[in-house]
Amino acid sequence: MKLTIWLVPFFLAIAPAAQIQAINNDVYTVQGVTAEREAVIRRQIQSMQHPVLPYRIRFVPHWQYLYAAKVYQLHVPTGMGSKMFTHLPTRSVFVDADRYDGQEWLGHWLAHELGHLATNSASEEDAERAALEYRKRLQKLRTSSAERKTLVGSR
Repeated sequence: MKLTIWLVPFFLAIAPAAQIQAINNDVYTVQGVTAEREAVIRRQIQSMQHPVLPYRIRFVPHWQYLYAAKVYQLHVPTGMGSKMFTHLPTRSVFVDADRYDGQEWLGHWLAHELGHLATNSASEEDAERAALEYRKRLQKLRTSSAERKTLVGSR
C-alpha cells in the first residue's frame, strides 16, 4: 500500500515530461555554441535520420571535458585520443570545444557518438558500424548543399 502511495505522485510528476517527449521527439539541447553552429549541428543530425536522439550536446572547454571524462570514468582505447564522448545513461554527448576542427569533423564524429546511442553500447566497433550509415546520409547533405551553391553561383 505504501508503495502505491509513493508511485502515484511519481507518475503524475513525470507524465508531462513524457507527453512532451512523445509529441516532439527531437527535443534536445545544444549547449556552449553559437546559434550558427547549433543550426549546423541540428541540420547534420536531421540529415542522419537518427532514431535515438541525445538529450543534450555539450561543448565545453578542455578542462571541463577532462573533468567530465574523469567523473564519468571514460575508458579510451589504448593509442586513441578523445575529442568527444557519449555518456549513455544520460544520453549526453560531450565535445571538447578547444579541439573543434570544423563542420566536417563535427559531422564525422557526431555520427560515431550517435552510433553509441543507436546501439546503446560503449563498444567502439558497434558505434562505428552504426556510424557508417549516418555518414553516408551526411555526405548526401554535403553533396546537395554543394550543388545548391553551384547553382546559385552560376546565376
